[in-house]
Amino acid sequence: MHDSLERVLFVHAHPDDESITTGGTIAKLVDEGAQVTVLTCTRGESGEVIPADLQHLLDDQEALAAHRSTELAEAMRLLGVTDHRWLGAADARMIDRAPRRYRDSGMVWGEAGPEPIAELPADALCAAEPGEIAADIATVIATTGATAVVSYDAYGGYGHPDHIAAHDAARHAAEVMGVPYYAIDPTGRDAAANRVVDVTDVLDRKTAALHAHRSQLTVDGDRMFMPGGQIEPIRTVESFRRLDRHRTLPRPWAEQPWRIRILGVAAALLGGAAVGALATVAHQTRSSIAGIDVPVGLIVGLLIVAALLAGLRILCDTRHLSGFAALGILGTIAALSLESAGGSVLIPDTVPAYYWIYGPVIIAAVVLAWPKFGQLERDKIDRTPQPKGTPAP
Repeated sequence: MHDSLERVLFVHAHPDDESITTGGTIAKLVDEGAQVTVLTCTRGESGEVIPADLQHLLDDQEALAAHRSTELAEAMRLLGVTDHRWLGAADARMIDRAPRRYRDSGMVWGEAGPEPIAELPADALCAAEPGEIAADIATVIATTGATAVVSYDAYGGYGHPDHIAAHDAARHAAEVMGVPYYAIDPTGRDAAANRVVDVTDVLDRKTAALHAHRSQLTVDGDRMFMPGGQIEPIRTVESFRRLDRHRTLPRPWAEQPWRIRILGVAAALLGGAAVGALATVAHQTRSSIAGIDVPVGLIVGLLIVAALLAGLRILCDTRHLSGFAALGILGTIAALSLESAGGSVLIPDTVPAYYWIYGPVIIAAVVLAWPKFGQLERDKIDRTPQPKGTPAP
């Protein structure tokens, strides 16, 4: 990664993230004479604590923040970093804005993985305006003369809301400032990575930096034990993928903000209901084609239903939107099949009507049952190999 890159800005969400995913690369860059700046977005106030003798820190977020700050300072010393900054502090804040603090947003484990907590602190990173975060990072890029920015991929490595917020802001700042953006490969084994760093020769320093984060990590040989019980190897290879400008892919459904998910569900329900209503009204339409009586309305209606549900299923990485759209369609058909006050029905007792009643049910069942083709395609696109050794502009 160091070829033609002399000033590298690493943007991380919490203390310890920098050592886990980029500690070896940081140490090598320092040894090779590069100017390295590590920008930490929060002080990890909401983190868990592993050692029994530090459990009292869980009752005092300020004390935990102070403790993790000292751990980070020691990790920086061990890695050789002399320029560490806190996002929002005077040296990492947009011009003419008073310094501020971004607080750890915390997270909970949901059915689909990490999720934001229900009530964010007002000063949490995820509660801040994305443009404000990006402006602060852009200021650091400008003041350090950074020639590359390194941070998370679009999914934050494993989906932590603060990691995703850091990615969004850092990548946007890099694009605005015209600086290459490198996404960390969280596995260290990305075949499409175009910057692969063997950190074996600085592994002792990376391991020592991990040891410094004692409240969050337990290091045993070549493994790390996380607060949640996860066991990860200490990687001897760190890889990064340069992301082209304007190539951001949509986040997975489970990682979307809850407001977006609510709007998505509402739109799917309303869209499904509209399709169900219009197609129900028109499903009895027939036309003579080459002398053959064709139920054009029924055929077109079923095709529209299939296109809507299949389209949502392919484009999204979730069954939720297709499911709610199907609920809107089927619920509307069921409602319109009831007799009106005048005794007439929009869905009479005819053969085409039975096809219209049961056809969408079958289509919905098939579409909701198939595999996540949309997600497979997203992974394929996101892992498209980029030219090796692309020089920085």
